[in-house]
Amino acid sequence: MTTTLITFPLSVGQLRPWREGDEESLVRHASNRHIWNNVRDFFPYPYTPRDAHSWVRSNKSYQQPNNLAVEIDGQAVGNIGFTIKDDIYRYNAEIGYWLSEGYWGRGIMTESLPIMTNYVFRNFQVNRIFACVLEGNIGSMQVLKSAGYQHEAIHRKAAVKNNQYLDEHIFAILRSEHQELKQSVNGY
Repeated sequence: MTTTLITFPLSVGQLRPWREGDEESLVRHASNRHIWNNVRDFFPYPYTPRDAHSWVRSNKSYQQPNNLAVEIDGQAVGNIGFTIKDDIYRYNAEIGYWLSEGYWGRGIMTESLPIMTNYVFRNFQVNRIFACVLEGNIGSMQVLKSAGYQHEAIHRKAAVKNNQYLDEHIFAILRSEHQELKQSVNGY
């Protein structure tokens, strides 16, 4: 199986592996302070061509990619991806995503998250997928809730962003919950 076969249609575009040629679009859409304010500090700001080249190079060669570009009108305008944890957390995957600000509020991540959740559960030995959301990121919390993720915890003032202590909200879905949700939607 090649990565070109791993694409998922969206109502306004598709989820697909990162590829050479995405760098310019990535810089244009990712270099945004409003995005950076809601993600971890390892996400660069400003987002440079060098950052984009490194990201694309590190993500384009996987047979089963763990990061997919959100493509709309031929441009990579966001990412959704996951990281499988290790040691006693080896059956956990952390999921995360970002989307160009011009596309916020259009339901794109609401459509993308269930697709990626299903992809993870179908292709990887994972029992739990979780997401960490900084306080104030109400849109992301709504996306997770609509995909069936449960609000598990608030880690009080656990994160530092822009020199402020922020609460971190933990959302998660278990494999069994995902299967029940799929059965109730599909009626089988």
